Amino acid sequence: MLLSEKMKQTDFSTAESALVNYILGQGILIEEKTIKEIAQATFVHPSTLIRVSKKLGFDGWVELKGAFLEELTYFQTYFDTVDANLPFDPNDGLMTISNKVATLERTTIDDTLSLLNHDNLQKAKQLLLKANQIKIFGSNANTLIAQDFALKMRRIKKNVTISQTMGENAYEAYNCHPKDCCILISYTGENEMIVQTAEILQKQQIPIIGLTSIGENSLAAASDAALRLTTRERLYSKIGNYTINTSICYLLDVLYSCCFAENYSLNLNHLIKIGEHVDTRKSSSSIMEESTEARIHFTESFRPN
Repeated sequence: MLLSEKMKQTDFSTAESALVNYILGQGILIEEKTIKEIAQATFVHPSTLIRVSKKLGFDGWVELKGAFLEELTYFQTYFDTVDANLPFDPNDGLMTISNKVATLERTTIDDTLSLLNHDNLQKAKQLLLKANQIKIFGSNANTLIAQDFALKMRRIKKNVTISQTMGENAYEAYNCHPKDCCILISYTGENEMIVQTAEILQKQQIPIIGLTSIGENSLAAASDAALRLTTRERLYSKIGNYTINTSICYLLDVLYSCCFAENYSLNLNHLIKIGEHVDTRKSSSSIMEESTEARIHFTESFRPN
């Protein structure tokens, strides 16, 4: 749940409600106002700001204001030229649609990048590197998107599997080992199956990396490291899951790349060595063409010291 939604749905007293409505109405302008100015404008005692903050789960007004402004800034950044739900119009031509979808995907990646936190990403990377096995839980298209990540990780000797059998998620979660790590994917963070899986994994003390929307939700609360997806799409009144899918793909690519970089030379030489033996594809393009001299030079350039 977004903070602005929580502010509207929380049970407040009359004075507290007046204060909350004022904050929501002021929006970004609240940044420049002092506690005294806000209290005077809403005819409440300054301590009311503290009470409202605590009801919303914050230690004090400074923390609430910071989170409120951060959420507002997020929704006022990016996506000013394209609609995540209806990115093109019924009368758009082929190239106009192509350009709009390209803009949507570029914007989605920039938006997702803005939500990444270094410490959270570092924690997620360490959990993946330490895991004996990595298990991915998702629903519908999310499990399909994760297949490429699993393939790439397996190629660098990381054991990654995806739970895909309907109704088996709970069993697979119970069978995970504490030295494993699980990636759970849910846009809303409230998918019943994903929430049940997270609860089981928590009881088993198995680390969870959650890919989910911004704001408070059950998956984020259960995750040891929560990586946030672009949060712009409605549930169903839209053309397709463009931004959700792009955001998931990007985050999984980032996780793979971070794991790869931990042993960059070793992993790269490993992939090249295998490719020399098993990749027999032919190409008529010099850009794609492999040569013995180029491979030797490339391998030597990244050989560990």
